[in-house]
Amino acid sequence: MSACSTEKQYVGFATLPNQVHRKSVKKGFDFTLMVAGESGMGKSTLVNSLFLTDLYKDRKLLNAEERINQTVEIIKHTVDIEEKGVKLKLTIVDTPGFGDAVNNNECWKPITDYIDQQFEQYFRDESGLNRKNIQDNRVHCCLYFIPPFGHGLRPVDVEFMKALHEKVNIIPLIAKADCLTPNEIKKLKDRIREEIDKFGIKVYQFPECDSDEDEEFKQLDKELKTSPATSTMRTTERSAYRR
Repeated sequence: MSACSTEKQYVGFATLPNQVHRKSVKKGFDFTLMVAGESGMGKSTLVNSLFLTDLYKDRKLLNAEERINQTVEIIKHTVDIEEKGVKLKLTIVDTPGFGDAVNNNECWKPITDYIDQQFEQYFRDESGLNRKNIQDNRVHCCLYFIPPFGHGLRPVDVEFMKALHEKVNIIPLIAKADCLTPNEIKKLKDRIREEIDKFGIKVYQFPECDSDEDEEFKQLDKELKTSPATSTMRTTERSAYRR
């Protein structure tokens, strides 16, 4: 009687998390990262440092005359990374030519058009009959590199982020921050934060902790949110190697 009662109490849904985990690990994950900013800001150095790979082996360096005449391009680099049995298909979307021209009026238009096209393609695939092998090429995150010189955001910075902030998670970065003193970095971050709030730009924020998380995790999350190196503004070069 007791054995029968025990069997009836066991349905089997307790194994669902394990099944989902095994299926996800077997299939792998897709992650598309866009990097934007003018030339010479250390974009390729940061990406290579973050993912411990070299995605720019065949990169061609342009001279000054070629940069002046260059238009904004969209170039994709894809690499498969595996860590502890978990597979990641990483796609880096580079935007050479952005911000390099004398007249940067609407230089962000090709970038917003590309992001919209990926959303539309994913929607069409999801609406189709065969949804088994859908490729998710939507841009999940955009690292935007802000020059360390100057006194805050430039008009092109404001317009770019305002054009993208409803479409993709934006993480502003102060490029080559190791050329500034800690005091200069703090002042620049504070100024950029003020301008982001002033212009109503939505940038990525750390999610709030669940109420049932342990105190140690909550404290760590709080420190990350308030830390100068890991808050809304992040320093490239230095923070990349720190990790």
